[in-house]
Amino acid sequence: MPDAIGMVLWSVFNALVMLWAIKKLPFKPSKINIILWIILNEFITTTLGFQINPIMTAIIILSFTSIQEEKEWKAAFFIMLGTFIKLYGIVGLAFFFFSKHKIKFMLYLIVWSIVFFLLPMLLSSPDYIINSYQEWLERLVVKNSENASLDSMQDISFMGIIRRIVGNPNLSNLPFLLFGLIGFGLPYLRIQLYNNVKFRILLLCSVLLFTVIFSSGSESPTYIIAFVGVAIWFVLQEKPMSRLNWFLLIFALLVTSLSSTDLFPKYLYKALVKPYALKALPCVLIWFKIIYDMMLLKKEDDLV
Repeated sequence: MPDAIGMVLWSVFNALVMLWAIKKLPFKPSKINIILWIILNEFITTTLGFQINPIMTAIIILSFTSIQEEKEWKAAFFIMLGTFIKLYGIVGLAFFFFSKHKIKFMLYLIVWSIVFFLLPMLLSSPDYIINSYQEWLERLVVKNSENASLDSMQDISFMGIIRRIVGNPNLSNLPFLLFGLIGFGLPYLRIQLYNNVKFRILLLCSVLLFTVIFSSGSESPTYIIAFVGVAIWFVLQEKPMSRLNWFLLIFALLVTSLSSTDLFPKYLYKALVKPYALKALPCVLIWFKIIYDMMLLKKEDDLV
């Protein structure tokens, strides 16, 4: 199609897929509307980049909701689809322990991985496709080292903040990833809460944020994934909202969502937000708060 038509249709498709996924969450329409208002500016940011991040957000959410519906075949489909598109989809495996049909789930994962591996071979030779995957993996390694620089438009992450504050682009990702995985994994110790819907949704929020704030490939348009996690976390809060939670939301709206727009003072963006990758900071703090909330959540505190 002509670019002008294709660009509009692509953006509309991104919006509709993400809207469909968000509306499948177990919230009242009023809370769904709040989520959509909170993420509006971040969606505009990613749409202007014509990227696939809204669809990746939807894929992660649909992996979660499919397991909630006990449709393991569908959850496996979305996980493997997302993995073969942008690797981010693999984080859907974080919901594995919520499945009531784990053996079936694993078999579906194997089936869909084979299907998506073979599908491109309908358009090209097996040798070309296999070679493409090899080059893709090699390029990812190179890209990671390119991202980890002090002036990159990427690496807007937890590691990126530290690298830029200390002025050392050679800091390894490994210590940060180990720290993040430990924090991410702690709530899994609370096995008695696996059937708690609020606990499950908090884990979804954690997954959406973790995927972005611990990736050296994260850039401004990627933050629609994390910001949907922020919005879902916000509507989960009981009334009256604590001052800390209000502060974290407002901080995220100002620094993560609005800092790159004309509503934010340009000198602050150029002097602080951009050089130190501070777009990631509110999301990092909210992720810590989510882990804290999950560790203290009571069994009787549920949505149903």
